[in-house]
Amino acid sequence: MPPKKPADDDVTPIAELGYEEARDELIVVVRTLEQGGLDLDASLEMWERGEALSRRCEEHLEGARKRIESVLGSDDADGDLDDDEDFDEEN
Repeated sequence: MPPKKPADDDVTPIAELGYEEARDELIVVVRTLEQGGLDLDASLEMWERGEALSRRCEEHLEGARKRIESVLGSDDADGDLDDDEDFDEEN
């Protein structure tokens, strides 16, 4: 029996998904596509949703990277992480 496709009103818009939700749904999409059994149109719809979920995960990860770089950059600007000056002063 082929996997049941969720009704359109049961599907959360991708823009509203957090990282973990998008990742978990992407895992389900990949497993479902690997199992096969869907007709071509359903497979294509699922593939497209998987691509969108993947992009959403990347957006979340990029946002996290920027936040980390911002924190590290502000720490570095404060002199907290500037080890080069300490090294130069010792020599």
